[in-house]
Amino acid sequence: MREVDNANPSILNVSQLPSRSRKVTTPRQGPDSKCDNIVYSKRPWLCGSSSSEDEDLEEEYGEDPVDAQDIYDLISPISDPEHPHTLGQLSVVQLPDIHLTPPPAERRGDKLVTVTVDLTPTVNHCSLATVIGLAVRYRLEQTLPPNYRFDVRMKDGSHAQDDQVNKQLGDKERVAAALENDTLKGMLDKMLETCV
Repeated sequence: MREVDNANPSILNVSQLPSRSRKVTTPRQGPDSKCDNIVYSKRPWLCGSSSSEDEDLEEEYGEDPVDAQDIYDLISPISDPEHPHTLGQLSVVQLPDIHLTPPPAERRGDKLVTVTVDLTPTVNHCSLATVIGLAVRYRLEQTLPPNYRFDVRMKDGSHAQDDQVNKQLGDKERVAAALENDTLKGMLDKMLETCV
């Protein structure tokens, strides 16, 4: 296994994170605009309900299938439990480490889609790696339609116990039990507060 080193990561500015570009006619100012450059495509399951504007856009352009950038946009703003930065800023989540099977171009209808996310913890002995993986999985389960399956894991060689962490994250029963723990659920909710 090759050694993956993310210790003492360069902290990326939000404007340096990969995102779909969009033109803004007048720049907004103030605290509510700090995440404006993170672009979320309009999907009814992300908002909880569908508006007539969403339906008009879908009729005009057709629904774009979810791709790696959409997944990145969903999980990169999750805050790190130990640092005052997001997983995207710390490079724990990276766009090249997100894979969808089958690829968007080959998807039709409600076909089953597997999302694989490889995480790179900031240090190879990160004690909260499982919590970070759980937060990513929880965020994806909350926001994507039911035909999506998730495989969240530590990148090979990035964690001293990546096999044990991956086993915990891949066990549906352990994940379900963890989400019933009020203390852990509170920590996850706090980490997801930075998500739009």
